[in-house]
Amino acid sequence: MTKYLSGAAVCAISFAFVTEAAATEWNVSVWGKRRAFTEHIEKLAELVSEKTGGDFTMNVSYGGLSKNRENLDGISIGAFEMAQFCAGYHRDKNRVVTVLELPFLGVENLEQERAVSKAVYSHPAAAEEMAQWNAKLLMTSPMPQYNLVGTGEPRDELAEFEGMRVRATGGLGQAFEAVGAVPTSVTATEAYQAMESGVVDTVAFAQHAHLSFGTINQADWWTANLNPGTVNCPVVVNIDAYESLSDEHREALDSSIEEALDHYLANYADLLKRWDSVLEEKGVQKVVLAPEVIEEFRAKAAVPIRDKWIADMEAQGLPGQELYDLVVKTLEEAKMGGS
Repeated sequence: MTKYLSGAAVCAISFAFVTEAAATEWNVSVWGKRRAFTEHIEKLAELVSEKTGGDFTMNVSYGGLSKNRENLDGISIGAFEMAQFCAGYHRDKNRVVTVLELPFLGVENLEQERAVSKAVYSHPAAAEEMAQWNAKLLMTSPMPQYNLVGTGEPRDELAEFEGMRVRATGGLGQAFEAVGAVPTSVTATEAYQAMESGVVDTVAFAQHAHLSFGTINQADWWTANLNPGTVNCPVVVNIDAYESLSDEHREALDSSIEEALDHYLANYADLLKRWDSVLEEKGVQKVVLAPEVIEEFRAKAAVPIRDKWIADMEAQGLPGQELYDLVVKTLEEAKMGGS
């Protein structure tokens, strides 16, 4: 009987250990608050939990695990298993994906942004560079073309951009600098305070961020059609954590990515439909720039910045021209496909 009980006890302990080992809990580092920009992550967590009967869960933390500029560093040391970051926060660490932040690429909607991001993320150079940070590119966070909110009189002529202090990161910052503006790369969470205190005159964001970070509440006007480009913000996972997943859990994660992105795009479409009523409600003037003003901006910013980016990447041993050509080709295909 003693032997029997001992064997039973061992079996019970072993079973408990196996059950515990089968459960997976990931920490996910994002920032701000839940918003359109994080809906695919929230959906991914929901889908993964559903598919695994609650055995694979994700705890999404809004600023509790890391500062937004340090999320990639946190991934590299395994401080958490998944994170979101924006390329413009540390361009030297994620050079490949900055091709998606070049100004005036011609992306017209979120489906096209999703397509070009997926193509670049799938390129070997992108995977290799991210592997240096022990990170695997999982999915993008597609955003519309950025536009400005500003205080004072509307700036609807290019000459009025001279000396304009603008919150703009990455390629967008370079674009505004090319027409005489003074870009600053304060983080999204710092943008409202920068605008309120007069550190910046204008802030370049996608619509959801103007809402989430309150810059729309400081604004007198908004540019409806400047559309100089956008930023690219990947969601990455720690490679060790990803590779240690069971086959079932990895399949649950991988198979949920496209559905999570579909949800993100549908949610964002609803926000865009409401945008004009938001402007009216908050008393923000909608400014439409003349086509010749936008063309003048494009001429001064697009080609010089693109050529410099390609040359810089090639000088660092990265396939700059190939990556840019990949974006152009994928975008053409997406437009022909009716995206």
